[in-house]
Amino acid sequence: MAIARDRTMILDDKQTALAIKTLSEQDSTLAALINRVGECRLRGKDHPDLFGTLADAIVSQQLSGKAAATIFARFCVLLDADDKKPQPAQLASVTEEQLRSVGLSRAKALAVKDLASKIEQGLVLPLSVLETLPDEAVIQNLIQVRGIGRWTAEMFLMFQLGRADVLPLDDLGVRKGFMLTYGLDAMPDKKVLMQQAVSWQPYRSVASWYLWRATELR
Repeated sequence: MAIARDRTMILDDKQTALAIKTLSEQDSTLAALINRVGECRLRGKDHPDLFGTLADAIVSQQLSGKAAATIFARFCVLLDADDKKPQPAQLASVTEEQLRSVGLSRAKALAVKDLASKIEQGLVLPLSVLETLPDEAVIQNLIQVRGIGRWTAEMFLMFQLGRADVLPLDDLGVRKGFMLTYGLDAMPDKKVLMQQAVSWQPYRSVASWYLWRATELR
C-alpha cells in the first residue's frame, strides 16, 4: 500500500491506528512486538512548549530522572515560572552564577542562555513556524543552539510536535529494542537500522516507540 510521505504528518488517534495497521502489514517481526505491547500512546502535545521543553532537555542531560526533575524545578522557581513553563524573556536578568546556584553546570547555564537569546532574536523560529516545516528543517533550526544536538531535536519532533516519521538513529533504547526484537547478537549499526526502517515509513516514530517498549518487556 503506497502512502504519501508527508514530512509534517501529525500523530492523532486516526493516524496512530493507521500506523499500527501499516507497520503490522509491512513487518511481521514488528507486528509481533506490537501485539505484545498493545496500543501506541505516542502523541504530540495539544499546546507544545518550545522554550520550556528544550530548556528541560538541556538541564536533564546526563542526569537521572529524579535529579533532572529537581534541578529543573529549581530553575523554574528561580525564573518565577508558572506551571513549570519558563519563558525566554525571564532569563534576561538572570546571571550565570544564579543558574549555577540551582544546580546547572557552567555549560548548561550558557546553553539555556543561548537558547533564550536565539528565541528572542528569532534565530530559533517561533513554534507557529516550526510546526509548518519538514522534520529536517526543524532539526537544523534547533541544533544551532548550544547544547542541543540532533537527538534532542528529534525528541522535540516526536513528543512535542507529534511528528510521525522520525527515526532517532543515535538513541540507545531504539537500537537495543531493535536488537531484542530482531534477535541480533549485538546492537545494530545505523546502516542496518536504516535499511529495516525503510519499510516503516512514513511511521518510523511509531516503530521507534515500540522498540523502546521492547526494552521493558520481560
